[in-house]
Amino acid sequence: MSWVDNIWYSPRWYHWPVIILLLPLTALFWLLSALRRTLFRSQIKPSVDIPVPVIVVGNISVGGNGKTPLVMHLAKRLRQEGYHPGVLSRGYGGKKASYPMIVDNSSLVDLVGDEAILMRRHINCPLLVDPVRPRGAMELVDNHKCDVIICDDGLQHYALNRDIEIVVMDGQRRCGNKLLLPAGPLREGLWRLDTVDFLVLNGGPVTNGEYLMSLEAGKLINVKHPNKSLSINDLTSPIAALAGIGNPQRFFSLLEKKQVKLKDKISFVDHHAFSEKDIPSTTVIMTEKDAVKCTQIAHDDCWYLPVSASLTSQFESQLLQKLKQVAADKKQSKRK
Repeated sequence: MSWVDNIWYSPRWYHWPVIILLLPLTALFWLLSALRRTLFRSQIKPSVDIPVPVIVVGNISVGGNGKTPLVMHLAKRLRQEGYHPGVLSRGYGGKKASYPMIVDNSSLVDLVGDEAILMRRHINCPLLVDPVRPRGAMELVDNHKCDVIICDDGLQHYALNRDIEIVVMDGQRRCGNKLLLPAGPLREGLWRLDTVDFLVLNGGPVTNGEYLMSLEAGKLINVKHPNKSLSINDLTSPIAALAGIGNPQRFFSLLEKKQVKLKDKISFVDHHAFSEKDIPSTTVIMTEKDAVKCTQIAHDDCWYLPVSASLTSQFESQLLQKLKQVAADKKQSKRK
């Protein structure tokens, strides 16, 4: 755990001088955030409505909480229900001068970001990258005939109106010291949880009004030769675990829960740009999100562990019921 994570999620008495020094910056962050919300609420800055339901999947804290697996799960589930969903991503980590940009099997991670490439592998629906959310959403509606938009990591992007808000939270770390950035991990205050439609916990115990999401691991896939797979139970020698995600410890804990012996735990910042020197010469297991960036530099004994989200039937039934009502209301308003 980094020193920042220690201050945010496991503060000790000797961390408080640092936290106190950061409080003026936290106050400034709060002021700017409140001003921004006020501008949208008063319509000084416009929020755009689109003619189909918008589902936003986001969080109130920084770092990986499990949004991407949930977005992929929703895209697959909505297709099963007969919807034609489109996924809208910011494309964090990618560099592209011209937006909106559709993500296909030939897209490069340098252009669209690692999360978009990861989602493209698993979902069979239009996936688009655009930092301007309303523009990207309308592109999916107008040119790809999507009847519901799933917005990945768009909770604080108020320029696009949303009909359903889903917050994903790390069930173990939760909100840490409950302070706003940079003294704490929060993008918005705890009050924001009272305004969302669904609060999904990635692991950990749930209470009333919360829904559990668990991540189920599949077979290991070779990073360099994706046609090769390996059961995680076949690993007998200690391996090196590598993760460049928001919360690397969650990945390491998952491997240990699967009885994998770890001789090294190598963590990098989220969206790290990997080079060959970052990868040990021994057997390596990494996340799939990291693997999409390591295809060209991985050696023959590099593997990734795919995970998929599993949610309760209660969550799914309530979400589908709310979505059905929103879609009906949108159609009714278009007739007027």
